[in-house]
Amino acid sequence: MMNLYSGTTCPFSHRCRIVLYEKQMDFQVIDVDLFNKPEDIAVINPYNRVPVLVDRDLVLYESNIINEYIDERFPHPQLMPPDPQTRAKARQLLFTMEHELFSYIDALEKNLKSADKSRGHIRDRLVELAPMFNKQKFLLGDDFSMLDVAIAPLLWRLDHYGIELPKTAAPLMKFAERIFSRQGFIDALTPTEKMMRR
Repeated sequence: MMNLYSGTTCPFSHRCRIVLYEKQMDFQVIDVDLFNKPEDIAVINPYNRVPVLVDRDLVLYESNIINEYIDERFPHPQLMPPDPQTRAKARQLLFTMEHELFSYIDALEKNLKSADKSRGHIRDRLVELAPMFNKQKFLLGDDFSMLDVAIAPLLWRLDHYGIELPKTAAPLMKFAERIFSRQGFIDALTPTEKMMRR
């Protein structure tokens, strides 16, 4: 059985839980207190962070790598595009998302001096994305994909992070509601995460 070491409030762990529940697999989530991590996290992950997936002899860390492994090992429902060209495009967009959105989360989580600037940057990037959802249901078109999984924890935490989107972002929030209503997303929420959204 796969074991996922997961932070109960960690957006990156949240991504992995979503994928595991979307696949309806047999797995165990091991909750990790981010402020008092057990020593074995540093042993299995040299960066001493979660999420960490342990599948027999295989140990993986970094949410996008974990999620691609799960998607390839358990291909139904498939979350990465089947054709190489679209899959490469999806990977490029995942990379962009990490740098344009998720690289700013640390400042919000730790309430650093740069938190306000980070909020503004995330807000502006999300507003730029909003118009695409006038034409399509999900980030890659009409099918739910790994890109939607990747951005979902951020969209769920907007209130928690103090990020207010303008009315022009309404199509983006309709997209978010489509994700939030999925059973895999609902099942993946921890009790603490459920309280992050008004």
